[in-house]
Amino acid sequence: MGRVIAVANQKGGVGKTTTAINLASSFAAAEVNTLLVDCDPQSNASSGLGLVKDPERISTYHLLMGATSAEEALKTTVLKQLWIIPAHKNLIGANIELVDAERREFRLKDALAPIRDRYQFVVLDCPPALDLLTLNALVAADAVLIPMQAEYFALEGISELLDTVERIRASFNPDLAIEGVVLTMFDDRTNLAQQVTAELKRYFGDKLCATTIPRNIRLAEAPSHGKAALSYDIKSRGAESYMNLAKEIISHQLSVKEMAAAAAAARTSQRTVVVVNDPAAPETPTEVAAATIEQPAAAEPGQATTAESQAAEPIQPLPTETSVEEIRTEEPAPSPVEEIQGEQPAGEAGQAVVEEIQSEEPAEVPVEEMDKSA
Repeated sequence: MGRVIAVANQKGGVGKTTTAINLASSFAAAEVNTLLVDCDPQSNASSGLGLVKDPERISTYHLLMGATSAEEALKTTVLKQLWIIPAHKNLIGANIELVDAERREFRLKDALAPIRDRYQFVVLDCPPALDLLTLNALVAADAVLIPMQAEYFALEGISELLDTVERIRASFNPDLAIEGVVLTMFDDRTNLAQQVTAELKRYFGDKLCATTIPRNIRLAEAPSHGKAALSYDIKSRGAESYMNLAKEIISHQLSVKEMAAAAAAARTSQRTVVVVNDPAAPETPTEVAAATIEQPAAAEPGQATTAESQAAEPIQPLPTETSVEEIRTEEPAPSPVEEIQGEQPAGEAGQAVVEEIQSEEPAEVPVEEMDKSA
């Protein structure tokens, strides 16, 4: 989905329209599909890209009033990958006509939703006021780019704009971010410019764009020819500055996407670990097959499986067999002689043995019986 950037500052004369035209053109020159939406009733962004004023032409006014679709309002430009939805002075009437309208703050967001995926960047040129037109642009935007001069009055105006951004976040668009603050018509030779830059750097930090737009006569001449600065004089300092600004924003978006992809990958890996470790999680066919091969069939209730029995109790020898270990460990039973010797004194033991031997000898057969048998 394309990133929608609103170029807004309620203070006039700070270079909003010049920034919107040349930033969108620089995106297109970088071979990125870009849409420029003119939300200013003065319609300077439209004339700055060569579109003559035509009251019969479909404009942003018809888009906000729901009389047409964004597809019908699209117009091509000299640059191949840049499209524009032009504005007309009738757009000033939308501030009054939309007062009682339903979802009046979301009219522009709803109108751009069907074509937003076609473009990597959608640039909204806002009027120099905090009216309903600017409100629609900020509600439809993902981020706001604030062009400003390095002057005291510009510092006062930016504080009011930031307060408006906070109110919009609280009520309509909580994801609205600050794309950056870009210094326009910048002259770094003056002490005032350096002091204002230091103050903005202290307050905004990395949100202050590293690229500054210098005062350049080519930037002022290009709109009178209906061209962007890079089409009018690509080697001018102004054209080079806006191309550098486009590169800075594109690189920032790429880094944000990479961080988001890394975070999504980390969340996916965490969910995978939870699924593997969760015993109640459904098993895949591979896991079921592995479990079927590795595990024996379930035993009847009240009986233990063979593997469980072997793991729980040692193997008992059969009553009729004696294990080799038991034979080796058992000592031979003491003989009767040793028992007698252990129980009787040494003198009596020998006599007892003799008597036992004599009692075991067979009785002598009389001679008479031997003769009879012969």
